[in-house]
Amino acid sequence: MTKAAFTPATELHAVRELTVGDLLREAAHQAPDAPALVEGLPDPAARRRWTYGELLGEAEDAARALLGRFEPGERVAAWANNIPEWVLLEMATALAGLTLVTVNPALREAELRHVLGQSGASGVFLVGEYRGTPMAAILDHVRPDLPHLRETIRFEDWRAFRASGLPTQALPTVEPGDPAQIQYTSGTTGTPKGAVLHHRGITNNARLSYARTLEMRPGENFVNPMPLFHTAGCVLATLAPIATLGTQVLMPWFDPALQLALLEQERGVVFGGVPTMLLALLGHPDFPKTDLSSVRYALSGGATVPPALVRRIETTLGVPMSIIYAQTEASPGITMTTPADSADDRAETLGRALPACAVKIVDPLTGETAATGETGELCTRGYHVMTGYHAMPEETAAAIDPEGWLHTGDLARMDDRGYLTIEGRVKEMIIRGGENIYPREIEHVLLDHPAVADVAVVGIPDPEWGEQVGAFVLLRPGADAGEEELFAHVRKHLAPHKTPKVWQFVTEFPLTGSGKIRKHVLREQYMATH
Repeated sequence: MTKAAFTPATELHAVRELTVGDLLREAAHQAPDAPALVEGLPDPAARRRWTYGELLGEAEDAARALLGRFEPGERVAAWANNIPEWVLLEMATALAGLTLVTVNPALREAELRHVLGQSGASGVFLVGEYRGTPMAAILDHVRPDLPHLRETIRFEDWRAFRASGLPTQALPTVEPGDPAQIQYTSGTTGTPKGAVLHHRGITNNARLSYARTLEMRPGENFVNPMPLFHTAGCVLATLAPIATLGTQVLMPWFDPALQLALLEQERGVVFGGVPTMLLALLGHPDFPKTDLSSVRYALSGGATVPPALVRRIETTLGVPMSIIYAQTEASPGITMTTPADSADDRAETLGRALPACAVKIVDPLTGETAATGETGELCTRGYHVMTGYHAMPEETAAAIDPEGWLHTGDLARMDDRGYLTIEGRVKEMIIRGGENIYPREIEHVLLDHPAVADVAVVGIPDPEWGEQVGAFVLLRPGADAGEEELFAHVRKHLAPHKTPKVWQFVTEFPLTGSGKIRKHVLREQYMATH
């Protein structure tokens, strides 16, 4: 008898009615003097440290300061690299009943304008400069186009800001279903959409994925190399240590030498990152001489993890590796492999559905549940599904069906045991080193160049990054723009990771009967000759 590719939600009792503020308050009550947060700077003497009591105290002060400027329910953005004040702001907005809008520090002017404008952010916290990008100057330039934006606060002025609140200011009651964050992710329209994540979703997802599956323990140090603007950084790697009374060692940016040093010096228990990061760690000259005896497990996700990489890490480090399959719209974890899984399942699958998460595979054309072993679109339902896309009801309805199933856009197979493997994507999303990139945004920029007649942007498989951005360009008659000129044009308008690495100039495109470019043909033709 054919078995349906469906895993019902299990252990519904494991879901708690929690807010981010509740999670922090519980930790501070249980272990006020336990280490909570370490600023992972290269110089050990310069690393600032917070206990749970200090983290809560500073977050409550900041929450009162926020309420002197904003009303509960308003949205406040964070535009910075990984700094402890970012985490403090995350806790403070949660305690104040505000929604945190997370913003990639690599964004350029047009991208920032869209995120701050579409979210209707009333305030933004930022660093003045990051890696040569004049962030304060960029914000000043776009601010006239943002009528909702009332307040801009520099993280460099955090201490004065935190002290500006009234000690008598009461903090509001925040409900588990209230919005906690808006995280922007590209979708099928090509326009970045703000996924509204609620407190119940992100707190429980951190508890039931990282904290539970990895059996995180009180007092353990979790070195976090993931960017805070992403759910991997500010949800999983931030909230899971709080849920287990562990310590987050926050890296200011990814650097393999620094991560190895922090693992040794702070006795980190996790060897983690997207596959590109893990390869950089393994290949770094410091790797053979680093003391990694404290590491209990390895961890990856955010992009396709090659089975050979899993086996290499497990053999080299002598620890099990877990892979999480996640999507921002799902708070983010959906499935995960566990240390108890077989070596083959850890290397070759994405594991099974996390507790309280239902998963099924459906035929993309009919919507009917597929049979095990058949490829279809992966869908999930449960406490973890986002509220919707901010101010985009049509896009929300396209992503979440009337029965509450989130359609991920990923093609997958489920075996008879419930283990999943990803086969591809319904969407045309490019995932480069764990970063989601949507081709249409890049195509629009290239089409603004006077020499470009038409363009198709596709994902090109890459052994290090998972995928690279490839641009197939048709120039206008008589135009002579080359790769360097178009590269510079894209870099002027978009973040570096969105700039194509592979450039191909074509004289015509393979088209469908309706005149649409057959992107898969372009990809196949390129791969056949390279």
